[in-house]
Amino acid sequence: MRALILAPVALLLGACAGQPEPGDHWTRWVCDSQAEVLWRPVGDEAVDLRLGGDDIVHRLQREPSGSGALYSDGVLAFHSKGEEGLVYRVADDDLIGRGCTAQ
Repeated sequence: MRALILAPVALLLGACAGQPEPGDHWTRWVCDSQAEVLWRPVGDEAVDLRLGGDDIVHRLQREPSGSGALYSDGVLAFHSKGEEGLVYRVADDDLIGRGCTAQ
C-alpha cells in the first residue's frame, strides 16, 4: 500500500526536478564602456544584477521612474528604457556604463 502512494509522489518530484528554475536565464548586456551587465527579472518588482564575471548578485527593487524602469538596492542602480539601459553607483553617481544593450 505504501509503495502505491510513494510511486506517484516520486514520479511528480522527478518531473519537477528536470524543469529549469523560473528566471534562471541571465540577460547579458554590454555597455559603451565595455562593462558587462548580467540581469534577470525576479517577479514584477525586482531584478537580480551581476557586473561582469562577478559572482556577487545584487537584488535591486523597482523604484518610481519618470520613464522606463528603475531598480536600485541603495548601492547600484539599473535604469532600462526599451532595449537600452545604464548602470551606476548610487552613493556618488559613478557611471559604470551607459548605452548598455543586449549581446
